[in-house]
Amino acid sequence: MVADTKLYDVLSISPTASQDEIKKAYRKAALKHHPDKNKDNPSAGEKFKECSQAYEILSDPEKRKLYDQVGLEDFLNGGRGAPPGAGGPGGMPGGFAGGMPGGFGEMPGGMGGGGTRSFHFSTGGPGGGGGGFSFSNPESIFADFFKQGGAGMGDDDDIFAQFTGGNASGGGGERSRYRDSGVGRRRARTPEVTTVEKPLPLTLEELFKGTKKKMKIKRKTYDDGSGKRKVEDKILDMEILPGYKAGTKIKFKGVGDQEEGGTQDLHFVIQEKPHEVYKREDANLRMYVELDLKEALTGWTRTIPTIDGKKFTLSKGGPTGPGYTETYPHQGMPLSKKPTERGDMIVEVKVKFPTSLTLAQKTRLKEVL
Repeated sequence: MVADTKLYDVLSISPTASQDEIKKAYRKAALKHHPDKNKDNPSAGEKFKECSQAYEILSDPEKRKLYDQVGLEDFLNGGRGAPPGAGGPGGMPGGFAGGMPGGFGEMPGGMGGGGTRSFHFSTGGPGGGGGGFSFSNPESIFADFFKQGGAGMGDDDDIFAQFTGGNASGGGGERSRYRDSGVGRRRARTPEVTTVEKPLPLTLEELFKGTKKKMKIKRKTYDDGSGKRKVEDKILDMEILPGYKAGTKIKFKGVGDQEEGGTQDLHFVIQEKPHEVYKREDANLRMYVELDLKEALTGWTRTIPTIDGKKFTLSKGGPTGPGYTETYPHQGMPLSKKPTERGDMIVEVKVKFPTSLTLAQKTRLKEVL
């Protein structure tokens, strides 16, 4: 038989609940009422605080034992009444060290709301040595729960990582979103929403003409009822304008995973697929014509294709040296900011020299040249 059930009621559990059941109940309540998931519901912050304070007591076997014996009010007094008019530790009225308002100090039902009083706690039970007791920062309780393995109780561990800014071992990031001050605690600045970049490979023809694409993505969100992580599909429509270059970003705001501070932005970064004919140089296109030594010396003819399907005939009587170029104005890529204008197409000659010559060939060449 316990003296009262207020803390158990906050977590919606029985006074006979095991430590594992207490952890599961706190995990569910903390996720449901966390302020970062309830930015438009101010009362959620108080509920998050209450369930965290309840967990702080019930998760400690010694504190829980004393609470079960004497009830919450006497527990906060260390099992004895507080001296009339006494101030809290550090001279702060209202009961909690650090002046934290709300929580169980203001719950209805006679749990210390309204008057100035001091809560003292002694682990030695009723009559033990007096020591000031104050509830911990609720965000610190939440972060410590995560650090001690609380996130390992379900399939949505990454929810804790996003709330606490840590990883599975609890390290790294900003552990608490509250900051101590002389008279209370106030919220620290909300972290900025992260941006995720994904590659978007496109052909040179797609970048020349422009195109429209539909991209199916999977995004992680929270189920408001259970607080668990869920995955949903989303279709993104994107328009690729003529002349876009590698490195151009197609940006979508607030369509990625839900995380602390909001929903991720997605940026798709254009990558140019290698082309079998052309090499892009800003708005220009370069292609190569390979000649054997005979052609380079005596003359050659080639049909030159353009990116938009046209064909030109290029002829030279020779000799043509390696690195020779022929430029075709306005046959390159469109300018993204001026799509009616285009760069040039540049044709460059490469000469393939023989790897060996016979003595007779060498003699003949000497005679001719």
